[in-house]
Amino acid sequence: MDWRSHYQARLTSAAAAVQHIQSGDRVVTGHACAEPAVLIEAMVANACAYTDVEIVHMVPMGPAAYCAEGMERSFRHNAIFAGGSTRKAIEAGRADFTPVFFSQVPRLLRTALLVDVALVQVSPPDEHGYCSLGVSVDYTKAAAETARTVIAQVNPHMPRTLGDSFLHVTQIDHFVETDVPVIELPPPPIGEVEAAIGRNCARLVRDGDTLQLGIGAIPDAVLKELGDKKDLGIHSEMFSDGVVDLIEAGVINNARKTLHPGRCVVTFLMGTRRLYDFVDNNPMIQMAPVDYVNDPRVIAQNDNLVSINSCIQVDLIGQVVSSSVGLRQISGIGGQADFVRGATLSRGGRTIMAMPSTAQGGRTSKIVPFIDEGASVSTGRCDVDYVVTEHGVAQLWGRTLRARAEQLIAIAHPDFREELTEEYERRFARLALV
Repeated sequence: MDWRSHYQARLTSAAAAVQHIQSGDRVVTGHACAEPAVLIEAMVANACAYTDVEIVHMVPMGPAAYCAEGMERSFRHNAIFAGGSTRKAIEAGRADFTPVFFSQVPRLLRTALLVDVALVQVSPPDEHGYCSLGVSVDYTKAAAETARTVIAQVNPHMPRTLGDSFLHVTQIDHFVETDVPVIELPPPPIGEVEAAIGRNCARLVRDGDTLQLGIGAIPDAVLKELGDKKDLGIHSEMFSDGVVDLIEAGVINNARKTLHPGRCVVTFLMGTRRLYDFVDNNPMIQMAPVDYVNDPRVIAQNDNLVSINSCIQVDLIGQVVSSSVGLRQISGIGGQADFVRGATLSRGGRTIMAMPSTAQGGRTSKIVPFIDEGASVSTGRCDVDYVVTEHGVAQLWGRTLRARAEQLIAIAHPDFREELTEEYERRFARLALV
């Protein structure tokens, strides 16, 4: 049987495809903007047929209706990254959270969380029978390669990204053809605070550096300030539309990369249709699974790797909280620790934690004497080179505890410097007298 016959014999509707999910199954869904919304909607519509189906994924972009009150008999979500549509269920106990480094999610799916059903979204097969996973290779490829049953939402709007991003049709059990837009994430607004943070971060970027950037207003603000740089490269877990601007301007050309020169290496993408059209069949974009892209040993092979990440809190000794507010799970570990460690091992590498100096409309400081009770440390104090706010840059690497506190107080919001200084004096004035 050739691949076309295999494909046609397994072509079905979404409603019929989800009948292959059984009670007690663990279902892993595609990630972020590659979320297979049509398949998930069909699964939720068939909820009465299931009991105890476990739903596992990272960033949710849809409504996550399986987390709603009343769905407890049919579904239980196991989050490996909390999102806007899943946080309340985690807080209420209707869903669980499993901490794991992004680079280790494929290992998790091959060992501790074995996959029964993978729901993925792919491009239509090419002339050789290969479908691209498009904007999310990450852990999705591992889920599809290890699952008992693979159900694919085939979408002509999914870009055909290149690299280690393909599944052959013979690796897929059921195909559901759709014609729906790929989920888009529009650029966030950049205010004065984010713009100032972007300028401060850009001061730490040199010509020829390779960048890892997250998502949101701060990474976008950084990109906007890099127009005068030369020969920048990308090795990042993800990027969005701002990178396209710098590629088209010739700022990002990957010319000086020591690993995969000439290529932007990435494991997933989130952005608008402009980004998706840019990466479609583009040899400059090399997609790969996250256990390669985010492996600190691989990251470190890039000289001058600059890791730029956002965070929620930094205490006076440099401990970084990025995924929780106290006991409340806001997001997940993600790839921050992977890239911080990789950048630390990179020759000439640097790690930057960037954040506004305040939260809650200016009512609370993000530089704090002590991290909130119950909060989890995402990045340890020994792994941070720089902390950046709109008020400046604090250099922590190689500094004493006293010097770290002084540097951090200097970039805190002026409204909170007095109370931070009081804690500094309680802590360090006492030590000076010993």
